[in-house]
Amino acid sequence: MPRKRLLALLATAGVMIAGAAAAILPTVVADAAAACAPAYADATVYTGGMQASYNGHNWTAKWWTQHEVPSTGGSGVWTDNGSCGGSGGGGGGGGTCSYPNWVAGQWYATGAIVRYTNGLFYQATHDNPGYDPTISTWYWSPYACSGGGGGGGGGGGGTTGFVVSEAQFNQMFPSRNSFYTYAGLTDAMKKYPAFATTGSDTVKRQEAAAFLANVSHETGGLVYINEINTANWPTYCDWSQPYGCPAGQSAYHGRGPIQLSWNFNYKAAGDALGVDLLNNPDLVATNSSISWQTGLWYWMTGTGNAGTTSHNAMVNGQGFGTTIRAINSIECNGGNPAQMQSRVNLYNQFVGILGVPAGGNLTC
Repeated sequence: MPRKRLLALLATAGVMIAGAAAAILPTVVADAAAACAPAYADATVYTGGMQASYNGHNWTAKWWTQHEVPSTGGSGVWTDNGSCGGSGGGGGGGGTCSYPNWVAGQWYATGAIVRYTNGLFYQATHDNPGYDPTISTWYWSPYACSGGGGGGGGGGGGTTGFVVSEAQFNQMFPSRNSFYTYAGLTDAMKKYPAFATTGSDTVKRQEAAAFLANVSHETGGLVYINEINTANWPTYCDWSQPYGCPAGQSAYHGRGPIQLSWNFNYKAAGDALGVDLLNNPDLVATNSSISWQTGLWYWMTGTGNAGTTSHNAMVNGQGFGTTIRAINSIECNGGNPAQMQSRVNLYNQFVGILGVPAGGNLTC
C-alpha cells in the first residue's frame, strides 16, 4: 500500500504516528514525509520516470531534461511528488552524500559524480555514454565523497555573474518569445565559462552585445524558434554523412538563437554538448537551455569563413565584422549589405545599453 494512503487511513482512525506506532512503521518520519530520492544534479540527464529530490521535495521527470532545476514552472517537465525527509534533499548539507545513482547508457559530462551499485561514488574524468565506472578508465575510482553533493546548485536566485542583467536583456528583447529565457541563457553559459568573461569589462560587454546582436538578427528579436520558411526544411539533410538523417528528411531545419541547421551540425553540436541532437533535433526548440547552448556552441567553436571563432574575434580585437563573417559570410564583401548593416545596427544598440563603445571593424 502506498505510504501516503497508509498515513491517510491512520489519520482517519485517529492513530498518532508516534511512540509505539513509530516502532511499527519505522520508515515514517514525524512529518509524514517520504524518503528523499537522490539529490538533483545539474549535470545529470534525466529521462521520463527518473526521480530526484530538490528543496525538500521529490520530483519525477516527465521526459528528457538536463540543466532544468525541478520546479512547477519552466517547461513543465517536472512533477512535484510532495515533501520528503532524510538526507538528499535540496539543500545539499549534512554529512551524507546525495549524488544520483549511476544509470547504464545515460550520458555523463566531465566531472559528473554518481553513486554506483556497490555504494561507492565515482567521478567522470571525461564525457562518456554511461560506461561502467568500475571497469572504465573514464572515471576516477572511487570518489572520496563527503557532504551533501549536488543538491544546492542551480537554484536561480542571486547574481548570475553575466555582464548583461535580466533587466537589460528584457530591454534588448521587448517582444521576445517566452521560450528564450534569461535563465536558459545563463544556465547554458555553464557549458562555455569563457563566454563574456574573458578580457576587460569592456571586452566582456562587447562580446555579450555581439553575441546577442547576431542572435537578435537571426531570430527577429528572439521571436522565432523555428525557421519560418518551411519550404526550406527538407533541404538540410546531407545523406552523404554516414549517420544520415535518422530523425527524417525535414528534421534539421533552423532552430534556436543561431538557427542551427543541417544534420551534420546537429550531430556536431550534440556531440559537443552531450545531447543526442541527431536523433532528437527538436530539443533545440523545446528546451531553452539546450537551445541557448547550441548558439553558444557555434559562437565559441564555429569559424565559418572567418578563420577564427566569434568569441576569439571579440576577445582579440578583430571586431564585430569578423563575427558576421564567421556566422554568415554570404552577407560580407557586398553580398548582402542590408543584412550585414542590420547586425551592425543591433550591435550598436546593445553596446549602448551596456554602456561600452562599439570598437572598430564593425563591417565585413
